[in-house]
Amino acid sequence: MKKNTHYSSYIDEPVRTALLLAAGTGSRLAPLTDSTPKCLVTVNEISILERLISSLQAHNFTRLVIVIGYQGECIRNYLGNKKGGMEITYITSSVYRTTNNIYSLWLARNVIDEPFLLVESDLVFDTEMLTDMLAPDRIAVAKMEPWMNGTTVTVNTHGEVEAFHGTTNTPGNNHFKTVNIYSLSMKTWDLVKQRLDQYIAGDEVNGYYETVFADMVKEGCLSFTPVFFDTRGWYEIDTLTDLREAELICSPWKQDSTFSAYPSFGSLVTAKDSLNVKVSSSMAPRANITQ
Repeated sequence: MKKNTHYSSYIDEPVRTALLLAAGTGSRLAPLTDSTPKCLVTVNEISILERLISSLQAHNFTRLVIVIGYQGECIRNYLGNKKGGMEITYITSSVYRTTNNIYSLWLARNVIDEPFLLVESDLVFDTEMLTDMLAPDRIAVAKMEPWMNGTTVTVNTHGEVEAFHGTTNTPGNNHFKTVNIYSLSMKTWDLVKQRLDQYIAGDEVNGYYETVFADMVKEGCLSFTPVFFDTRGWYEIDTLTDLREAELICSPWKQDSTFSAYPSFGSLVTAKDSLNVKVSSSMAPRANITQ
């Protein structure tokens, strides 16, 4: 059988490209987003985007692709064409008010031709938690807590995601919240692009890419290995209440000998040495972690 050199050229190489979906209006964070995109909202005086750039820089990313829409020029003015040692590529969505993240992901189909990390623009997380996401075909998940809602997944005995589930806040030993960070291999990306084309051709532009992932996992043509994030080391910021909660656990700049400064979760980083397991792991979570 002829070897697919397009895929094999990336085997065993860590992901070095990130795709950030940042086209939405972030209306639930008003008035902070009345004239500012959500990713430039500050958490303890440091923007979500600035924290992401520092985390990607710490993991030697070389390229950042951003889908922009609402207040896109603000993002362009902040990042320019290069930031944190990364080449910046912009994709503009002119219909951001009437589409959702499935359309934003579809817009990247002709721009990204390498394995990549998919990230939403409303996340803050501890830098070290990305380490296990640098391998392709991973999904960041966290143990369900009563305050969480949104898409969840269940994991089978082989340590792979067996199904995506709709909005729920029911904790369970086999039920995990998606963090909205994924890594995709070239093979997976090619398959996802084909499915995205079908959805967009059917005018399903206001849906979520998780629907695509869910269908493909159910059909057995897509496989994700979960990376378990400590619930104290990340936060999804959709509302002003979320922002206040994130500021309680997300500290300002922490000095480091290698990087001049990078954002951290103070309580998680300083207490890391006392944990019995890594902050994130592709193995099943230990039962003795106190969430």
